[in-house]
Amino acid sequence: MDLERVDQIIEKHNSEASSLIQVLLEIQSENHWLPKEALERIAQRLDVPMTRIQHIATFYKAFSLVPKGRHEVHICMGTACHVRGAPRILDTVQDLIGIKPGETDLDMKFSLQTVNCLGCCALGPVMEVDGVYHGKMAPAKTADILKNYE
Repeated sequence: MDLERVDQIIEKHNSEASSLIQVLLEIQSENHWLPKEALERIAQRLDVPMTRIQHIATFYKAFSLVPKGRHEVHICMGTACHVRGAPRILDTVQDLIGIKPGETDLDMKFSLQTVNCLGCCALGPVMEVDGVYHGKMAPAKTADILKNYE
């Protein structure tokens, strides 16, 4: 993690403690996770206790304290998606990328998560990759979609 970049993000927000969540979001967006060095620098520069930063970073699901892959895959397991075959989609994705929900592959290419709802129930089952929603998924479509990601 480039601490100069962390400093730039903090300065962009006028080094105000009230901007803590926005600073964390920007660092997360650039790195796909929140390295400890970055959190320590934020604590120092914003004069915020590390315990408060860790509380926020662990409370919100948008943040990760462990490295994530370049591509984040979310499989909706909500009721509508579940009854339309989401477990089969999840099984197929696990087989294709070789990881389980909550894991990142060794190449740091993919991270896999299940979610309770992506908000597009009529399109179920739904898989989201890097913010792009793929609806009416079938196991055969999963490989075609995932191969589009480096």
